[in-house]
Amino acid sequence: MNLNKVFLIGRLTQDPESRSTNSGQNVTTIRMATNRVWYDPQTREKREATEFHSVIAWARLGEIAAQYLKKGSTVLIEGRLQTRSWDDKNTGQKRYMTEIVAENLQLGPRPQGGGSYQNGGPRDVSDIKPAPVGRAPKKSEPEPEIPVINEDTGTNMGLDEEPEQIKDSDLPF
Repeated sequence: MNLNKVFLIGRLTQDPESRSTNSGQNVTTIRMATNRVWYDPQTREKREATEFHSVIAWARLGEIAAQYLKKGSTVLIEGRLQTRSWDDKNTGQKRYMTEIVAENLQLGPRPQGGGSYQNGGPRDVSDIKPAPVGRAPKKSEPEPEIPVINEDTGTNMGLDEEPEQIKDSDLPF
């Protein structure tokens, strides 16, 4: 069995670049960075390394990325690795590039200052309608109110019936 799956949580290093193919298909390039933090066992110092990634989002998923993401935005990308190759016209050498092809994306928290996303988008990611290719977060439902019984006074808050007295002789054990 084979598996080609990538999950990235990081920040965009630049605004998404959206373009169309000759056939009219939308494709958006997302450039993002992820950080890894660890402690060096010998020096006991905190170390950090940054990796840079190119993500390709097609069709509606790319349109959503271009509309709601901007430089500095946090995003979760789920996708697969894909390597493409081409011949360099200047040197005549074969070049390779490995990219992540996005299958789903989830927008991170709203930008600082309580503002909305770029281009007048929704203020909350739960307002985004699901795309055929990707998933959008579901709206959270308010929790129902639970009646509370006040132990101090013995009053029954939120319930209309009187509490029933239990006798030790009625217990089956």
